[in-house]
Amino acid sequence: MTVRAEIAGVPAAAVASPASTAEVAEVVRGAARDGLALVARGTGTRQDWALPPQRLDLILEMGGVCGLVEHAAGDLVAVVRAGTPLREVQEALRPAGQQLALDEPLPGATVGGTVAVNASGPRRMLYGTVRDLLIGVTVVRADGLVARAGGKVVKNVAGYDLGKLVAGSYGTLGVITECAFRLHPLPAAARFVSAPAGGPDEASRAVAAVLGSQVVPSALELDMADAGRLTVAALVEGVPAGVERRAADLEKLLGDDAVQSETPPPGWGAYPWSPGDVGIKLTCALSRVSYLLTAAGVTAQLHDVPLRVRGSAGTGVLYAGLPAGTDPGVVAGVVSDLRAATRAGAGHCVVLTAPAAVRSRIDIWGHVDGLDLMRRVKDQFDPAGTLAPGRFVGGI
Repeated sequence: MTVRAEIAGVPAAAVASPASTAEVAEVVRGAARDGLALVARGTGTRQDWALPPQRLDLILEMGGVCGLVEHAAGDLVAVVRAGTPLREVQEALRPAGQQLALDEPLPGATVGGTVAVNASGPRRMLYGTVRDLLIGVTVVRADGLVARAGGKVVKNVAGYDLGKLVAGSYGTLGVITECAFRLHPLPAAARFVSAPAGGPDEASRAVAAVLGSQVVPSALELDMADAGRLTVAALVEGVPAGVERRAADLEKLLGDDAVQSETPPPGWGAYPWSPGDVGIKLTCALSRVSYLLTAAGVTAQLHDVPLRVRGSAGTGVLYAGLPAGTDPGVVAGVVSDLRAATRAGAGHCVVLTAPAAVRSRIDIWGHVDGLDLMRRVKDQFDPAGTLAPGRFVGGI
């Protein structure tokens, strides 16, 4: 198999394939000595996210740094190497009746990549995000030194929380090589309940009814098609008798058209875009989800574009997608309107992925509070600017 020696369209002169933390450290030390800019890559499912690197000499292929290091089933903790696909982690934990409660919106995603972009799916509502589940991390610094923080005990709070810092940093602060996670038991039963909603207000009332009940869903999702059609769907997990009772309660809460299924509805947990499309992340306060959905619908009509919105009504984290062929100027207008809506909803709008012609027209990150502090952190961790330079907020 030929290894593609480029990241987001930027070619690299070389590719290294280490197989351990020690080998990663050796490669990074050499790169630091020679002033080489590098980007770590797992399976590449999100390498088109964020901005292309401003310069790129070396790609660090992390596929060899894989496998389960330790599984302390009694403590509900696992230590996993960064290059391990999430699916393999789940398969390794399943015999013990346990899981790493992270969804996989992009099939094939690895542990390291998921942590690097802080990606979470529908079940974040019950189980939390990557930052919540990550209790320890091993990182190779820009100078090649190995740093470890956290531990293998859920209540371990000693030391600086490096894990929360590198989660979502897009590889700009260090190369993640191992992660320790808090695990959860596999539920004995699960049921999905979904129902159509006539519009944002009706969907918001349904969501409020579910959130105000005793159902305690693991996830509560909204899916808005480009024509404004809305679907509300919820997942309940637990013991069979309890799941059956809670699913019946959900049916009553979601209305006469609600249906139950043991399989997820179409699109569940997947981003509402395809490779090469424009992908946007929208956040808002829970009380403003209805407003944001309405604003998205108005924006789609105003710009005459097929805007698809999908995401977590239970956490106020939504995603929107536009086709790859959408005119860059039109995309810029859509993003501007969505940013105004998310600001009004106490949230943010970030363009996660887009064609080069779109990226050149817009600021994909938008305004970010605390950018000066983030720059100072970057300078402390990577003073020479050799780790994924320019990929993150403000050209960090």
